[in-house]
Amino acid sequence: MQIENNKVVSFLYHLRDAEGTALEESEPGLPLAYLHGHNNLLPALEEALTGRSAGDRFSVTLPPEKAYGPLVPGKTQRIPIKHIVNPPKRLLPDMIIHVQTEQGPIPAKVIKVGKFMVDVDLNHPFAGKTLEFQVEVVSVRDATEDEIAHGHAHGDGGHHH
Repeated sequence: MQIENNKVVSFLYHLRDAEGTALEESEPGLPLAYLHGHNNLLPALEEALTGRSAGDRFSVTLPPEKAYGPLVPGKTQRIPIKHIVNPPKRLLPDMIIHVQTEQGPIPAKVIKVGKFMVDVDLNHPFAGKTLEFQVEVVSVRDATEDEIAHGHAHGDGGHHH
């Protein structure tokens, strides 16, 4: 079965920057599941997955403009520590945290920590980076009516209600 719109795709991945530094990877043996064609992945990564099948392995390199965009200087903000989602016991500079916003949690990089406030860089942690994904397609299946209505995959590796 080929990957196309309204298919649930499970895949494993390794993500590196242009210098080969490991940035992120899926948990070994725990593939990520998404609903194809519903804007659940970077559009360029989803495009690279289109037409592939279970068992396919490939790599795709995305420049910043096709990944998380350019690094925007001065995209910093001072926020109350209480707006951090599950704050660690000790906040440190360069730590990646999630800040609760009206649109949901977003990643941010800690710049400076005060007693009640924290200065953060709101650029995505991978903004300005060329990204190389190593991908292994584990499975492809038809989406259920509920998944299509909700716009995301359910179950293992997907969304849990």
